[in-house]
Amino acid sequence: MPSSPAAPAPTTGGTHSPSAPAGRCAAGSVDVAVSPGDPVRRELCVRPGAVARLVLRPRVDDKRWTGVVSSAPALVLVSGWQVDPDGTAHATLRCAGTRGGAARVTVSAKAPDIAGAPRVVFTLDVNVVPYTQNG
Repeated sequence: MPSSPAAPAPTTGGTHSPSAPAGRCAAGSVDVAVSPGDPVRRELCVRPGAVARLVLRPRVDDKRWTGVVSSAPALVLVSGWQVDPDGTAHATLRCAGTRGGAARVTVSAKAPDIAGAPRVVFTLDVNVVPYTQNG
């Protein structure tokens, strides 16, 4: 789903910045699609236990998606990485079930047959906001 740079990240289930009211954070499952021309950095606010399905559409340059890394795997665990024959990549981001915090999820890409390390080309800042406790 393409979007303009000023628009929020396209998702199903809602995408909110960490400063968004906690009541508006996504719970359950959320889809995050990244297409050519989309902003290279997004923010996602979720509740503990949420699962985000990341879909990276094929790139239009000579680079290919190479991997996804979480800065805090105890909070946001990346699993299920796969790249389809058409160049679409998929990963599942599983958020901790009981605690809040923030993690930076980075996605790298690299041109095939070129020496050197892949470069980070997309960043998703995930903020996990716990439910409030009523005493």
